[in-house]
Amino acid sequence: MSHSLGIRQAQKQKTRQALLDAALVLLEEQSLSSLGLREVTRAVGVAPTAFYRHFRSTADLGVALVEEALGSLHPMIGATVSADGDTDERIARAVDLIAHHVDAYPAHVRFIARERHGGVAPVREAIRRELTRFAEEVKAELAGHPEAEGWRDDDLLMLATLYVDQMLMTASLFLEALEYGGRERERAADLATRQLRLISTGREHWPK
Repeated sequence: MSHSLGIRQAQKQKTRQALLDAALVLLEEQSLSSLGLREVTRAVGVAPTAFYRHFRSTADLGVALVEEALGSLHPMIGATVSADGDTDERIARAVDLIAHHVDAYPAHVRFIARERHGGVAPVREAIRRELTRFAEEVKAELAGHPEAEGWRDDDLLMLATLYVDQMLMTASLFLEALEYGGRERERAADLATRQLRLISTGREHWPK
C-alpha cells in the first residue's frame, strides 16, 4: 500500500511540475492575467479538471512560479553580499552570480520582471513578500560587516533594499543582453558594476 501511495505521490508531483513548466513557456508570449488554465492543461496533455488537483486558480499557479523563481535565490544572497574580499571583489562576485543566474533561468527572470507590476494581485504580493525577505537577509548579512558599525537599523534596511533593487535591475540588464550577444553582455556588466560602486561609495560616506 505504501509503495502505491509513493508512486501516486511521485506522479502527482510530476504532473504539478509539468503544469508549472508549461505555464512558464506559455508566459514567454503573454501575461499571467491572460493565461487560461485550458491552455496549460492542453500543453501538458491532461484534462482541465486535473489542474484543480494542484492549483486553485491561475493566480495560485503564478504564486507557485514566484516561489520557484525566487526561492532558489536565497542561498545566493549571502554569497552576493558577503564581507569576504574588498569592495571591488564583492561587486565582481555579485555581478557574476547574477549573470549566471540569468543564463540558467531566463524564463523565470522574465516572469518576475513582468509580473512584479502586473495585473494579478496575489502574484504581485508574493513577489513583494519574497523581495522583503531578500532585503531582511541582505540586512542581516550587512550587519556583520565592520563597515556597519554605528549604523541605524532603518538605514541598514534601506541600504539592503537598495542592493536588492539593484540586483533586480542587473538581472534585467543581463536579460536584455541575451538577445544581442557578447558585446552587449560586457556593457551590461560594466554598467551594473558602476551602479554598485556608486551605492558602495554612498555607503562609505553615509552619516552614522
